[in-house]
Amino acid sequence: MIKPFNDEYFMKKAFSEALIAFEKGEVPVGAVVVSKGKIIARAHNLTETLTDVTAHAEMQAITAAANLLGGKYLTDCILYVTLEPCVMCAGALGWSQISKVVFGAFDEKRGYKKFAAKALHPKTEVVGGIMETECSELMQEFFKQKR
Repeated sequence: MIKPFNDEYFMKKAFSEALIAFEKGEVPVGAVVVSKGKIIARAHNLTETLTDVTAHAEMQAITAAANLLGGKYLTDCILYVTLEPCVMCAGALGWSQISKVVFGAFDEKRGYKKFAAKALHPKTEVVGGIMETECSELMQEFFKQKR
């Protein structure tokens, strides 16, 4: 049984957001921001819906969380996202000073670690590979249907 409120618990919530994106025809990436053990923001990719290349799940989640908290910094917050952030999102997360980033699938082609490994704030803790199989399989299924 899963201990409530651990990384897998919150990644499942992010995965639910990825499923919403999948159903909308968006690249299936979902994210949640957690503060003090509570989800304060939920988001998924909206690049197609908004015709905006910057409308990644992480960017949407950062904005929603910052608006809720009333400030631009997300210190003491954790982002759960189903795919390793890209360079753009990692840069935004770095500026937000988020405390921790937990991601599901690694992105060998476009992930921030390949291009800008130091983009996050130096104090940000990073954990990758939570629900990696499920997150990877959803991405693979999405692109298989597109071909």
